[in-house]
Amino acid sequence: MRLNIKATDIALNDDIREYLNKKLLSLSKIIDLEDEAVLVAAELGRTTRHHQTGPIFRAEINIYRGKESFRASAEAEDLNAAIDMMREEIAHKIASSKGKYTSLVRRGGHAVKELMRGGYTRVRGLRVPKNLLRPWRWMDKDDDEGTINH
Repeated sequence: MRLNIKATDIALNDDIREYLNKKLLSLSKIIDLEDEAVLVAAELGRTTRHHQTGPIFRAEINIYRGKESFRASAEAEDLNAAIDMMREEIAHKIASSKGKYTSLVRRGGHAVKELMRGGYTRVRGLRVPKNLLRPWRWMDKDDDEGTINH
């Protein structure tokens, strides 16, 4: 994992850096952080300079893995709370992406299995041209020698 941390309008000390690393390492159950192709770009900062109360701290994260990218941001009254909220949001997005991929693979496998069983029409959501629905339709026609049925 390559990690880029940007601090906006705050001083980035070791406590904040360690807390962010601890929260990012908890994502290792969902995403392989040992892979060098994974780039994590985090931005921590204040939303405003003149406000003193309210959700003034912001945490944003972008995770790039191959062709996939995930983004989450959160605002809170405390920087650690913003990091916690950001971590929960990014974990949800990564997990849902993984679930969508698994579902897609299962649906594709189901479609292939139905096609192998011989039913083009039994596969839901599959658009097949009408000339392919009955590729052996010449066998249904009468010829001089009699009827050939499949």
